[in-house]
Amino acid sequence: MRLRSDIFVSALIRRAEVQGAVAMLRRRGAAEAGAIFVKLDRLDGRAAVYGPAPQSEEPPEGVDRLFARVHAGDWLDPADAEQRLKREIMFDPDLWIVEIEDPDGRVFVDLAA
Repeated sequence: MRLRSDIFVSALIRRAEVQGAVAMLRRRGAAEAGAIFVKLDRLDGRAAVYGPAPQSEEPPEGVDRLFARVHAGDWLDPADAEQRLKREIMFDPDLWIVEIEDPDGRVFVDLAA
């Protein structure tokens, strides 16, 4: 059984903050099953956007959700990251957005290989 999106987001924010990053809810989506996107801002002009990994990849034992970068390069300009999120919202208005500010570039979610 998959963890509800609202519970997952709350846990993600707590996990990031406990480890010294700043994390905030930018957009509340559908509580039970809304897609979750994470914007990582390194505060140095580099950002990344992570979203649900393709469902063809089965998460390992004990992992609720897998994430993957939704853009080709390693890093984006923060304004480009915002544009990417706007396109995602147009496609799915029920999505969640969590923003994490971490100079070390930690995203605090499980990433697909």
